[in-house]
Amino acid sequence: MNALGIRVKVATYGELEPQMGQPILINDKRIALFKVTSGELYAIEDRSPHPKGGVLSEGLVSGHYVFCPVYDWKISLADGIVQAPDEGRVQTYKVEVLDGDVYVSV
Repeated sequence: MNALGIRVKVATYGELEPQMGQPILINDKRIALFKVTSGELYAIEDRSPHPKGGVLSEGLVSGHYVFCPVYDWKISLADGIVQAPDEGRVQTYKVEVLDGDVYVSV
């Protein structure tokens, strides 16, 4: 989170489908929002860190990981770290649910 800590309403919790990424745009930042089967929410940068990129909101979700749709890199939704043998990291964002509304802080 940056010094401003802007919190933006991005969805309603009940509308989010488990295992499906939802692309959102906040202040020119492309963010992927995920609801995993346990009900937890995660928000990460919506671009894979490899040179050709990859829209992570379109990736396959398994557990607490998303797989890049271009190179199949496995990326942690919790901390944004690309799993070995690949390397890299994507930005993560704080997600909160207040009265059924979902907020992401940037």
